[in-house]
Amino acid sequence: MSLVPYALTRPFLFGLDAERAHDLTLEAIARLQNTPAQALWAQVRVADPVTVAGLRFPNRVGLAAGLDKNGRCIDGLGAMGFGFIEVGTVTPKPQPGNPKPRVFRLPARQALINRLGFNNEGLAAFVGHVKRATSFRRGGGILGLNIGKNAATPIDRAVDDYLSGLSGVYPHADYVTVNISSPNTQNLRALQSDAALDALLAALQSRRAELQAEHGRRVPVFVKIAPDLDDAQIDLIAATLQRHGIDGVIATNTTVARDAVLGLPHAGETGGLSGAPLLEPSNRVIRRLRAALGRRFPIIGVGGISSGADALSKVDAGADLVQLYTGLIYRGPALVDEVARALARRSSTHDRPA
Repeated sequence: MSLVPYALTRPFLFGLDAERAHDLTLEAIARLQNTPAQALWAQVRVADPVTVAGLRFPNRVGLAAGLDKNGRCIDGLGAMGFGFIEVGTVTPKPQPGNPKPRVFRLPARQALINRLGFNNEGLAAFVGHVKRATSFRRGGGILGLNIGKNAATPIDRAVDDYLSGLSGVYPHADYVTVNISSPNTQNLRALQSDAALDALLAALQSRRAELQAEHGRRVPVFVKIAPDLDDAQIDLIAATLQRHGIDGVIATNTTVARDAVLGLPHAGETGGLSGAPLLEPSNRVIRRLRAALGRRFPIIGVGGISSGADALSKVDAGADLVQLYTGLIYRGPALVDEVARALARRSSTHDRPA
């Protein structure tokens, strides 16, 4: 258990603007990680090792991309007990993202709406931060690096940005995630369509083969998709991932749907909705992916996990691993431990081959 219960700090943080609270929290973690003060939030990692996509994960619970976009807090966040951490999304060039305010809490549904828009310091700074992180990986933690395209890059040149991102992060990643599903970069989700996805993955796989030869190691590539897809679109994406030898899929990003939050303050804000309302929409996508991909294709389930039971629903739908984000904001580090223990109990009795 961490020394300071999150229940004591949450009222202060929730009294601030959502993005301001986020920035203050990350700044504190960045300053205090790898110091004795890290004991304020650190927890013993639950041991539940599993091999997925050729990687040995110390447990099945990860941090989703988006919380630490610049990779400044890998060691500090990892100390919460995560088996894996995913940072980014990083774009080749720095960009400020969308105008503020751009993050909104919906506490009645344990949800968030954000339209941050890949605000980040750019690839060079990101790699520098990643290289300075040591303790999490030294302790066996797995690190995923999430890449995207700059807002100013025309969609017909998006492949160039993803190739730059892959080349830049490849030497430093345990796995790379290709983010084509944020709703906050104009036209980005168009890359999930048949021809665009086919061209993007073909280019990425060609470049990965070159990087593998150059660095002497094969880094798995995952693709992160949206929850706002129909069954035919999911089946098409599944077939395309398999055809190009992609190593896994992350399901899902945030949703543009608002049915579950209608009438609540901020429900009309544009952006991606995350948190509890996303649980079943993301599980629907996971179930369809598992049916289309077969038993052994790696799936990371993310969206709406606020309890151990929610995480189990992801595994029951077909996920091999899970990721947290919004639930962590509402529940704090204790959620990591609760989810890890629930999944460890499940895996000890009827683990699915990975």
